[in-house]
Amino acid sequence: MTTPSPVSSTPALDRIWRRGKEFLGSELPVMCGAMTWISDPQLVSLMSNLGAFGVLAAGNMPPELFAQYVDDTRARTSRPFAGNVITIAPNYLAHLDILCERRVGHIVFAGSIPRASEVQKAKDSGAKVLCFASTGSIAARMIDYGADALILEGSEAGGHIGHVSTVVLLQEILFNFPSVPIFVAGGIATGKLIAHLVLMGAAGAQMGTRFVMAEECAAHPRFKDVFIRARAREAISTPQYSAKLPVVSVRALNNHAMEHFGELQLQLLEKLRLGEVNRQDAQFKVEEYWVGSLRRAAVDGDVEEGSLMAGQSVGLVNRVQPLREILEEVVFDADQALAEVRRRLDA
Repeated sequence: MTTPSPVSSTPALDRIWRRGKEFLGSELPVMCGAMTWISDPQLVSLMSNLGAFGVLAAGNMPPELFAQYVDDTRARTSRPFAGNVITIAPNYLAHLDILCERRVGHIVFAGSIPRASEVQKAKDSGAKVLCFASTGSIAARMIDYGADALILEGSEAGGHIGHVSTVVLLQEILFNFPSVPIFVAGGIATGKLIAHLVLMGAAGAQMGTRFVMAEECAAHPRFKDVFIRARAREAISTPQYSAKLPVVSVRALNNHAMEHFGELQLQLLEKLRLGEVNRQDAQFKVEEYWVGSLRRAAVDGDVEEGSLMAGQSVGLVNRVQPLREILEEVVFDADQALAEVRRRLDA
C-alpha cells in the first residue's frame, strides 16, 4: 500500500499553530471528528496520512469489531490517530480497554463526563487524553482529572451536542484555561476561521460535517447529496420533553427520523411512569435509536427515515472533493487569513 505524502503547512502557520501540531503529532492541527459509521479505518488513516489527525469512532459497536477497527487503522497508517469512546454507550468500558491495551496514542472521551479513574486509566496506558468541555465548570473538572487537552464544542456542531454556542464557549473556556491545548469544534468549515481561532489562543480545530464531503468518506452518496442541498438553519437540535428522561441533544437535518425521536421519548416517558423501564435503560434505548438511525442514513442511504446528523456548517459545504483538496484549501485559506491580518495591522 502506497502511503500518500502529507499536505504541507506553511512557515507562517507553523508559527501560530505549533502547539496543536506538537500535541497531535501531525502536520496540521486539524482533527476529523469521530462520526459513528463514518469515521472508519479508511477515513481515519487517510486523514492522518495526509497530515491531519483522524479520530476513530467507537459508537456502540461490538467490542471485537472496534478492536478490528483499531488494528485495521494501525495497519493503514504509522502516523498518530485517536480513538473516541462514548461514556454513555453500553460498550464504553470495553472500548476503553481496547484502546488502552493496544496503546493508541490519543484517547478522546465524549458523550458525558468520564470518571477520574477512567481518565487515569487512559493516561496510564501512555495515551494523551482529550475531553470535551461544554461549560467552564466541566473544563475545570476535566483538567483536574488529568486531561491533557480539551475539545471545546459549541452547539452548532452535528450529532450529540451541548447547549451553548461556540462564540460563548470561546469566551468562557478558551480565554480562561491557557494551561492545556484547546481544540475548537462546532460550526467550523473553513481554514480562515481556523486561523482566527488559533490567533485567539486555540491549539487547532475539529471538523466533522466538512469531512463528510470527502470523496473517500464512505458515507452513502444520497447522504452527501442531502448535505449539498441543505441550508444551515435546517440542521436543528432535538428537544428534551421531560427532565425525567435526560437526553443529550442531537443536531441533524430535519426529517422523519427527528419526528420519530419525539415519539420515542413520549413512549419511554410513559413506560417510566408505569415503572416498566428504569431511567438508565431508557437512556440506552435513546442511544440505540440514534446509532441505528444514523446507520440507516449514512450507510444504507435512507435519508427519509435515517438520521442525517449534521452541524450548522452544512450550509457552507456544497460539493464533494478529494480529502487532499479539502485539506489544501484549509491550509491555503488559513495562510491567506494570516496575510490579511498582517495587512490590517500594518495599515
